Amino acid sequence: MTDAANNPGDTPPDRLSTNPRSPHFDMEKLQRGIGIRFKDRVRNDVEEYCISEGWIRVAAGKTKDRNGQPLTIKLSGPVEAWYERAAEGESGEE
Repeated sequence: MTDAANNPGDTPPDRLSTNPRSPHFDMEKLQRGIGIRFKDRVRNDVEEYCISEGWIRVAAGKTKDRNGQPLTIKLSGPVEAWYERAAEGESGEE
């Protein structure tokens, strides 16, 4: 994995969403890139996740709800998250 993944003090939030309408949306954290492993498989189609409750939300195909937002389904299981890139100002090299 990356240097960011090897730094135990640099962990992603317990819950994060890619939907700007969600209260769990945080653009700064999303720009760093979040890696998600769900049931021992790396996923890149995750819309929202919660580590403590053990679930992810993924889009259900191309289906949209009545507001034009992607319809999502909630999948339960073990969730791991990590940052793909180190935070600005943090550098592994000195």
